[in-house]
Amino acid sequence: MGKIKYLVGFFTFFSLALTLNAQDRYAVYFKFKPQSAYSLSKPQEFLTSKALARRLREGIQPDSLDLPVSSKYLEQVAPLAKYVLYTSKWMNAALLVTDKVGAEKMSALPFVAKVELAAKGFLPPPNGRIDSEDKPLKSRKDPKLNTRELGLTANSYDFQNSLIGIDQMHKEGFTGDGVTVAVFDAGFPGVKTASSFAHLFTNNQILGQRDFVRTWNNDVFIDNQHGTNVLSLIAANEPAKLVSGAYDSDFILVITEEVATEYQVEEYNWVRGAEYADSLGVDIINSSLGYWDFDDPAMNYTIADLDGKTAVITKGATIAAEKGILVVNSVGNYGSRGTSSLVAPADAKGILSIGSVKTTGDVSGFSSRGPTGDGRIKPELAAFGDSPVLIRSNGVVGSSNGTSFSAPQIAALAAGLWEARPEWTKDQLILNLLRSATQYDKPDNLLGYGVPNFMDAYYGEILSVEEEENQQWKVYPNPVESDEISILYGTGLRSEIEVIDTNGRILLRSEMVRTDPKSPYRVQLKGINSGIYLIQLSEGALIWKTKLLKR
Repeated sequence: MGKIKYLVGFFTFFSLALTLNAQDRYAVYFKFKPQSAYSLSKPQEFLTSKALARRLREGIQPDSLDLPVSSKYLEQVAPLAKYVLYTSKWMNAALLVTDKVGAEKMSALPFVAKVELAAKGFLPPPNGRIDSEDKPLKSRKDPKLNTRELGLTANSYDFQNSLIGIDQMHKEGFTGDGVTVAVFDAGFPGVKTASSFAHLFTNNQILGQRDFVRTWNNDVFIDNQHGTNVLSLIAANEPAKLVSGAYDSDFILVITEEVATEYQVEEYNWVRGAEYADSLGVDIINSSLGYWDFDDPAMNYTIADLDGKTAVITKGATIAAEKGILVVNSVGNYGSRGTSSLVAPADAKGILSIGSVKTTGDVSGFSSRGPTGDGRIKPELAAFGDSPVLIRSNGVVGSSNGTSFSAPQIAALAAGLWEARPEWTKDQLILNLLRSATQYDKPDNLLGYGVPNFMDAYYGEILSVEEEENQQWKVYPNPVESDEISILYGTGLRSEIEVIDTNGRILLRSEMVRTDPKSPYRVQLKGINSGIYLIQLSEGALIWKTKLLKR
């Protein structure tokens, strides 16, 4: 995960290309989004029916982030670039290939907000055209993953499935049918030929595929088998080898990871991939990727940067979550670094970042720890990542270590659970997963809320009348006539509150701290006029919203 390349060195031909090619990749951000062809009053013209249906379920209105980048801006920056790779509507930016002079000229344009280096060097398409319809590139040799070799295994997949209740989920008849899952990775070689994936093609379950590393390439079944391994932990269905949790889901396969190098352009690729998946109506994004250090040290993140709002990929994951997409991301394999060893976008709010446990239930040594740079608990959940059974690109059963392989198991669990409870919003799904976990009452920065379980999430915890009365999640008094309210929320000692008016403006954003998790938070509303407001609270991935009437 993360630096999937983990290479001993760069591929020789790629390094030579970077040396000979003076062109670099830049992100050009625009100040505005003037539109001539699209309007928010007609979202069906730029959003698919599935994307609109998800927004309806979540109670979300299309907004300016859904509108495309201005074509007239692109027309003016394109002559200063060698190639336009793609645009990002969420970032209001374009990814371009140009030299330093071209970047400086773009920076001077009045409608350009900023220009940032995204990656050094660029390996051009074979025929020099980005819109090439040539045959797909040939697969390159797979590098080692996380310095650990994939191994053969004599293990049974029963353990990893039963740990989170996949076996019970299947007995209840839920296999992810009707749920769309996107997998972001480095490539999916062997998926077309491995028998464990045959049903995906027989049943037309692959809804889309895109390569945002080589935008001219139209085949994702190439390159690094890490993506194949990850996909197998969601989609495999061959009892003699591996039966994973959500083999009846539909899938979108996206290459965002550039194996040969490690630059921030991969974060932009991820965001563009999320936009693409959103356009196809995706429900869940599984991302066994993460970023912290790069080939250019100037791009490296500090712990303080992992605050849920700084990294480009974290911003993208947060937007995806706000669009009602469940983002499931591996927390990282830097556990040896100790405290706050997570990677972006695992630091994002409103998503699930996933750690790894051993057969004993203890945290795996490699599994990254929290908290985030701003003190939130991470990861949220954990699953078995210490050599789970998976499928290799040659169709053979293997195993490997990493939070890359615990995350897709949680994604599969979530897909089956969402099939079972289609009325749930994304936040309700997260809440019930957290409530089902082994240490929900005492979350920590090793395993978060712990290992979830299908049956507890599906049926909910059975409470006595007295326990139900004591389980209070509320704002009081409500209506309020004073300048102070009390909030009973969550199980931790730190939360964030936002008070939002009916126009969507944030009037108050504050961090709340308490010494006893059973005591309410106290919030001052001085300066906030009478009216109806939305109160939004967040504690890690846990997000709760309610209305408040101030008289």
